[in-house]
Amino acid sequence: MKLLKHTISAVVLYTVSSASFAGPVIEFGEEGFLEIGYSLQLWSQYRDFTSANHDGAGNDIFLRRNRITLMGQQSDVVGFYAQLEAGGDSRAGNDDKPVSYRDAYITLDFTDATRFIVGRFKNTFTRENLEACLEPLTLDRADASYSPFGGTRDTGAAMWGNLGDSAAFQYRVMVADGREGDDVARNSPRITTRVHWSGLDPEYDYGYRGTYLGTRRILTFGASYDYQADAAYADYTNLSDIKDYKAWTVDGFFEYPLESGTYTVSAAYYNYGLGNAINKNPDPTLPANTELEGFYVKAGYLFPQPVGIGRLQLFARHDGNDYNLTGGELDRKINSAGANYYINGQRLKLTAEYQHVGFDNPDPNNRALQDYNQFTLGFQFIL
Repeated sequence: MKLLKHTISAVVLYTVSSASFAGPVIEFGEEGFLEIGYSLQLWSQYRDFTSANHDGAGNDIFLRRNRITLMGQQSDVVGFYAQLEAGGDSRAGNDDKPVSYRDAYITLDFTDATRFIVGRFKNTFTRENLEACLEPLTLDRADASYSPFGGTRDTGAAMWGNLGDSAAFQYRVMVADGREGDDVARNSPRITTRVHWSGLDPEYDYGYRGTYLGTRRILTFGASYDYQADAAYADYTNLSDIKDYKAWTVDGFFEYPLESGTYTVSAAYYNYGLGNAINKNPDPTLPANTELEGFYVKAGYLFPQPVGIGRLQLFARHDGNDYNLTGGELDRKINSAGANYYINGQRLKLTAEYQHVGFDNPDPNNRALQDYNQFTLGFQFIL
């Protein structure tokens, strides 16, 4: 039963937290069960501009996330998770978004130190990508937290586990598709490794949280390496000068509850590289963030006592991104500040965030690459 509980926790906390689930449960067999969940994020977002060639301010109301989840256990060892999503529905007039599988994977948990995930799931590179999007500290993740290939997810298999009696040390090794398609020099597997060490309460799940709302004392340091051989041609016209993709990141997370409130601090640095192919003669589908150095620092404060019918948490963050592109038109600094109001924990909350984006080398011909302000009001519901 101890292993089963740990397995369930690992599956659920990978994408959202166990506290987030309260949907119907269907039991089958001697140990099997299926739990159904639903989550929704509705955003109303104001910006100084409407599009790259439209300088007028605009407001957009859309479904940032809209998900149905199916998770459970077939047995004490075998678990499963599937997530259907139509995210971004009504964004920029894009209505009736199609529904697709965001995640679909099987878990195999033999011991705390030997676990496997097989299917389509979050790549294990950056901490912020691994933080549950329904339990963030700030409104959302930084774009640079998503690696160039595979987006937030990738298809493959991972071996991971916690070592030691206190589960303070965690390791992960993932083999996945990575970059594929006609433009890739050779279809090589993407290899991602990650380790972390927790000095206080362990973070023993595959996924993290952006805040534990004062329920745990956390001090965790992590590091990751991402690699794919022969990912692109630097000279695409002549199909020559093949380059390998290499990336690394380090991160830290601290949260501590005191009588005066709960304090959260998190930071990360990441470095993506592909032999400078993007500045030579690359293929047309090569992402700009294949040459990127970036970082973020974010902090939060949760008041110790309720404010009205809920709890109030203030937050702020600073992001810096240098894309190492000729001209530097994408290089920017982002400053954000806002608040979370938890009416029923993460299950029902409101978030307000102000953001200023400042470009190092603004493009006079593209409004989207000039300094702008943005305000977002978000509503979150989890069954």
